[in-house]
Amino acid sequence: LKPSQDRGGGRSPCRKATGDRLPSSSLRASAAMGKAAKAAAGKKKLPSAPLADKKRKAQKNPLFEKTPRNYRLGGDIQPKRDLTRFVRWPKYVRLQRMKKIMLMRLKMPPAINQFNMTIDKNQAATLLRLLKKYTPETNEAKKNRLMETAQQKKDGQEVKTKKPQVIKYGLSHVTTLIENKTAKLVVIAHDVDPIEMVCWLPALCRKKDVPYCIIKGKGRLGMLVHKKSASCVALTTVRQEDKAELDKLADNFKAQFNDNAEVRRRWGGGIMGIKSQHVMQRREKAIQIEQAKKLGLQILEGG
Repeated sequence: LKPSQDRGGGRSPCRKATGDRLPSSSLRASAAMGKAAKAAAGKKKLPSAPLADKKRKAQKNPLFEKTPRNYRLGGDIQPKRDLTRFVRWPKYVRLQRMKKIMLMRLKMPPAINQFNMTIDKNQAATLLRLLKKYTPETNEAKKNRLMETAQQKKDGQEVKTKKPQVIKYGLSHVTTLIENKTAKLVVIAHDVDPIEMVCWLPALCRKKDVPYCIIKGKGRLGMLVHKKSASCVALTTVRQEDKAELDKLADNFKAQFNDNAEVRRRWGGGIMGIKSQHVMQRREKAIQIEQAKKLGLQILEGG
């Protein structure tokens, strides 16, 4: 046998491997042509709109270079954002906020709720202007006055002492003045803590027929008497030039607080959150729809 032929008289191994196949380069060329034909068939050239405005490219001004900021790590400083909701507030801030919400949610009896009905800004300004004229003297001024009196006594001069006309403060003192009906006007702070200290005072003023009012801020009353805060202050006497103003204020406050029955009847609180309000509204709406359906059925049955 020849080396190129096998025993069965067939083709040589090299002919077997390559004789029945096309060259690889021709295969690649035909595949590429097929893809190009498909792409050309897929992309049909649509006619352009006749009246469409051609987009014009904005001309860049060479004087102003665009410098975009990079806010990634190590880049530009981050912009200021409102992070109020993410702040861990101090304990006292959280407590006072929770207290305010709790007072809104809980129902409040009229004796407590009356302290939410205060005088307005203009009335408060007029009242404080009057009270400021009768602030008690400071320790320094009192010391100087006593020194002068002592000096006059020492020199043998006649000492003329006159009772000072000042506002009275201190809960026990003011209570005594109301009971004796010597107080002409009583001013109570709305934010006394605990509120039980003064919640009975309006009732006492009404009983003794003494005009009273409730003002915002125990700190404002405290400033008048050189203290941090004052629960209430009272006026007993005023100078002749301020008498008309005091009488006018007393009449107004008597009508607004003493003779106002609404103050003694109105309950407060019971205000739910916005989510709870929406739930209640949906529930009421469903009840109304149900009642309307029942009413409709009753009318049909009756007919």
